[in-house]
Amino acid sequence: MRPPRTQTQIIWDKFRRHKAAVVSGIVMIILMILCFGAPFFAPYAFDAIDLRNTRQPPSWQHLMGTDDLGRDAFTRLLYGGRISLMVGIFAALVATSIGALVGAVAGFYGKRTDNVLMRFTEIIIAIPSLPLLIILSSYTQASVVIIILIIGLLSWMATARIVRGSVHSVKRQDFVMAARMMGCRNATIIGRHIIPNVMGPIIVGATLGVGAAIIIESSLSFLGLGISPPTPTWGNMLQDSQSTMSTKPWLTIFPGLAILITVLCINFLGEGLHDALDPTVRSDQ
Repeated sequence: MRPPRTQTQIIWDKFRRHKAAVVSGIVMIILMILCFGAPFFAPYAFDAIDLRNTRQPPSWQHLMGTDDLGRDAFTRLLYGGRISLMVGIFAALVATSIGALVGAVAGFYGKRTDNVLMRFTEIIIAIPSLPLLIILSSYTQASVVIIILIIGLLSWMATARIVRGSVHSVKRQDFVMAARMMGCRNATIIGRHIIPNVMGPIIVGATLGVGAAIIIESSLSFLGLGISPPTPTWGNMLQDSQSTMSTKPWLTIFPGLAILITVLCINFLGEGLHDALDPTVRSDQ
């Protein structure tokens, strides 16, 4: 008789049935290894200028060509990916942490606390995020940390609403009632009993938040309000190529494809994790 499967095995079985998510996971692992290992894989320094080889087309010497200053586009793509992925990951962590905390408190305490927190969340949602991001970015020093904080502080609302709904249903479960009867403090119940049981929506929201943060950072950098040159990001690489978009298309195509492929893979990963962590989705026996 086959031994019963663990929860981890069940989650993995459901995840690997989502072929697009599995392929996306492999692509993201390769991309992260290349980008975060850029000093080892990049053939040149990201700020190495060669004015004798400006705007060169792709070749064996420069796989993705060179830009206006003769800098290797492939090298800058890898270094830019490191910044863009770092912003995406940490901004999503900031947003998810805030959203999970607000949603858990609102869902657990309910009544007046729930009403105040959710009305505040709705007010923040009603504010157009991109114009506010542009205003904040223009009045702050555009460093990686500042961009991460700005994006994270303006991206937590969806997670808060999802977690609130999940906590509303979990807090009525028997194990929560038992913890209350044993005299556990509310903070302990939320941290040890409720949050671990709503990790599915939190993980999915955090995954999808990475892609959204990458798009926001790229948009800010494209508008000249993101990470300042010479530090490369995919967004400011697109900005630098505006003037040569029709004559030197490779300078636009490669960073654009990097953003497109990364965000698509993250979205497919989010779908796969949603199916894997959803208890209503059956796994193959």
